[in-house]
Amino acid sequence: MPVICLLPWWCYEEASLRSFAQSVLKFLGFIFWGTAVVQVFGGVLVILMFKNYRYLFQDSYLPLPGWLALATALTLLPTGLLAVSISVKCSHTQQETLMYLLLLLLCLEMSSAALAFSYSAKTASQLESAMGYLVHQHNWMCSQDPGNSSMDVIQRKLQCCGVHNYTDWLKTSSSRHHSACVPESCCKEKNSHCRGDLSHVEHLSDKGCLKKLEDQLSFPMLYIFWSCPALSILELLAAVSNGFLMRYQPFHELCILNSYTF
Repeated sequence: MPVICLLPWWCYEEASLRSFAQSVLKFLGFIFWGTAVVQVFGGVLVILMFKNYRYLFQDSYLPLPGWLALATALTLLPTGLLAVSISVKCSHTQQETLMYLLLLLLCLEMSSAALAFSYSAKTASQLESAMGYLVHQHNWMCSQDPGNSSMDVIQRKLQCCGVHNYTDWLKTSSSRHHSACVPESCCKEKNSHCRGDLSHVEHLSDKGCLKKLEDQLSFPMLYIFWSCPALSILELLAAVSNGFLMRYQPFHELCILNSYTF
């Protein structure tokens, strides 16, 4: 007799918990769609960044974290759809598929975060070596600077001069013939009359290209690195909610004892 009296209370508690878990899954489903956009942004940023400066890197696999971020974004779309669908009507097949997708997402994100962290440290040394080579191989003439080399493009685009500063140009073989100037690409945009003359250092960009380029490349990598753990927490919460619904689904039939038939 006491057991029978507890059944309505048990069914009520179970129904409340199930309703809460379904609400969490529905909320997370929409969040997954939003984070898919975030992952696309980070992935495209990494791929385009390394594509624009590919001549500075020997390794072709450095954009891999970006491609993994795009794969994560594509996987998040059906994951969010399943989460919303399960919140409306539970299906054992859909719940199992959701678990598999969440596991796949976790693997993709951990791989992407690990590669982004590793490549951030690796690109720093490669950049300094590659830019140093471009500076020493650059041939320029005072007031006759063609300005079409890779280093000129970088200096104009980033408004910088040399690897660390303009003095890097004074250590090259070309500086022996004209030590009174640097390439015109070192000039600041607002100084249209600048010809790289060292007698007017204030007309030159005072920052080196290495630091600026490192900051540009590290931003998308750190973006991916920190977004992955945050997204993994949401996925673990979705897995717990989905697991709760799968765990208590068999007991749903017990609630018919609370119907007016009895």
